[in-house]
Amino acid sequence: MPTSHTPHSPSLASSLAKDALIENKQQLIDYIAAGNKPKSDWTIGTEHEKFGFCMKNLKPVPYEGTRGIRAILEAMQEFGWAPMLEGETIIGLTKDGQSVTLEPGGQLELSGAMRKTLHETCSEVSSHLKLTKAVSEKLGIGFLGVGFNPNTARNDVPIMPKGRYVIMRNYMPKKGNLGLDMMLRTSTIQVNLDYASEADMVKKFRVSLALQPLATALFAASPFTEGKPNGFLSYRSHIWTDTDPDRCGIMPFIFEDGMGFEAYVDHVLNVPMYFVYRDGKYIDVAGQSFRDFLRGELPGYPGHKPTIQDWEDHMSTLFPEVRLKKFLEMRGADGGTGNRICALPALWTGLLYDQVSLDAAWDMVKNWTAEEHAYLRDNVPAQALHTPFRGGTVLDLAQQMVALSSDGLKRRAQINSTGEDERIFLNPLLTILDRGQTVAEEMLEKYNSPVDQGGWGGDITKIFKDYAF
Repeated sequence: MPTSHTPHSPSLASSLAKDALIENKQQLIDYIAAGNKPKSDWTIGTEHEKFGFCMKNLKPVPYEGTRGIRAILEAMQEFGWAPMLEGETIIGLTKDGQSVTLEPGGQLELSGAMRKTLHETCSEVSSHLKLTKAVSEKLGIGFLGVGFNPNTARNDVPIMPKGRYVIMRNYMPKKGNLGLDMMLRTSTIQVNLDYASEADMVKKFRVSLALQPLATALFAASPFTEGKPNGFLSYRSHIWTDTDPDRCGIMPFIFEDGMGFEAYVDHVLNVPMYFVYRDGKYIDVAGQSFRDFLRGELPGYPGHKPTIQDWEDHMSTLFPEVRLKKFLEMRGADGGTGNRICALPALWTGLLYDQVSLDAAWDMVKNWTAEEHAYLRDNVPAQALHTPFRGGTVLDLAQQMVALSSDGLKRRAQINSTGEDERIFLNPLLTILDRGQTVAEEMLEKYNSPVDQGGWGGDITKIFKDYAF
């Protein structure tokens, strides 16, 4: 484990200003180290994406038009949300530390504010969904909670008008076969959690990265492509294995000696850039080096050095299963409906914010080999809870993981107005574990069952009723 980090910059505060020029690598290390917080200040940030669909024809929602994404964003402004603009184009909304933003294929994302308890973050999710549904239904738009668009071909997905997505769409096919599917046809749930120190970050990073395939299995909900079963339970997760090897995956160095803030900075510096954002415009530097940028020698933007904002932008273009910024992002779950959205932050909060559960989780994974990490990552998308592992299955591991989380949430003892603690948010996962069946398998069972037995009879359109918000 690394030693504690002490900033070397003469003024850490000034070095972290958004427009401050980066003069050396130490400033980048200091940037991440500034995320260190005492336990009393730890918070929970929940994010989720969802697919909009036109109720009339079940097709994705375009940006423009009286029944489009823009119309939703404009209608929500009547409820106190402020617009986020790119030029004259509205690309999102903000309110009280929350933001609503657009993913490339029109997926609508809520990035919640950092909250102290699961009760607070889930109340925020509930309020957002209630408002979104009320506004959207008037426009004839619904939202679907799954991990992959179940009925639309890639070329039929409307493209959202954000400059960075043009650069990404051009670059991604050069790096993998499924990057455009990732952009246009996937949806996820994420949670952002804090750390106290460099050592605490490393332990949480290792535990969450090792256990991410278990979360993928528990939240698997993407078994269909263009109206038919695709052979996976989490096709969303499989897509990341053929998106961009430079910026995705397990990152074996996380488990090696010497892992710390600097090791992660070195990793980010080795990942090619996408863009530089200046004066309201995106400059295409896809494939070029941030190290060159530090020297003022970036071919696509010569003679200029990066700011802290450029560093933040670049860090946001990495897509590993767990991502480090000034907090840790858990990124391994398929999109889902309301109660599953709250289950994801509950799972990781119980594990990572209680020291007893964190230590027990580390004991659970600390002897796993690099080959075993890769095995789980490669096999869980297709087999989910049924993936064999060390004489048992991922179901066995997931039961242990959820039990540790439940114990951690019990010890947190955060009680709501009706006297319930945060363990209530694990209930969807307990149902999955009791049945030994993922939501994806539930969907497939419905799809394959005859209509006279309550099934879908092979009709994918039924998913828009059963798994809509």
